Amino acid sequence: MAFVRGVSMRQAATGAVVFAALGLSTLGLSACSTPHLFGSKSNNVPNPASATSVSVNGYLWRATLDTLSFMPLASADPYGGVVITDWYVNPEKPDERFKCTVYILDSRLRADGLNVTVFKQTKDAAGNWVDAPAATQTETDIENAILTRARQLRLSNIKG
Repeated sequence: MAFVRGVSMRQAATGAVVFAALGLSTLGLSACSTPHLFGSKSNNVPNPASATSVSVNGYLWRATLDTLSFMPLASADPYGGVVITDWYVNPEKPDERFKCTVYILDSRLRADGLNVTVFKQTKDAAGNWVDAPAATQTETDIENAILTRARQLRLSNIKG
């Protein structure tokens, strides 16, 4: 019985998230009322089927982690396909730092199944970090490096 209740609770929570994402809060649904609608989450039972399904390409995932391994990792979600690095300072240029976010958008190994965003900050005269535009070529170069590494991983897996 607890499992059935957990499924119902997740479905209701998912519905609330969809309504919020669609901007239907004008119909009387608000984020503030969400906890009152669903109660405590302590009795939710995870769905075993969803725990084993990964919707991103494994080669792109591994290649992303390999390519960005020189940067400190802030967050990695293999089920959602998101890798977020922490700020990286190149020792040769201590007045600049970079941060990357990579979204793996597809379960197939495709060039359009990957999106890389690079953030850059520079130090001003007072020593504070200030946002600066990153070159779009940097994003393209990282995407290409990830795709190249993913192809290498796939080929090495095929050859045995």
